Amino acid sequence: MKYIYILQSKITPEKYYTGITSNVSERLKYHNYGQSPYTAKFKPWKLVVHIAFLDFKKAYGFERYLKSGSGRAFSRKHLR
Repeated sequence: MKYIYILQSKITPEKYYTGITSNVSERLKYHNYGQSPYTAKFKPWKLVVHIAFLDFKKAYGFERYLKSGSGRAFSRKHLR
């Protein structure tokens, strides 16, 4: 199972991060411990949404879509 997740920075609420993982709680800890160079400067993070996929290809495709311009618009309207 793969999960697409969206995080929101607690100190900079206009900052969001979208990623993919097989363990959402461990990945959130990873971001909050500052182990990702991009997300370290905006920590702590809170989980806004996670979506489960059985099909890995669909999960990766949806993550790529959410990181595109139209995907960001979709996310702002429907997921946050």
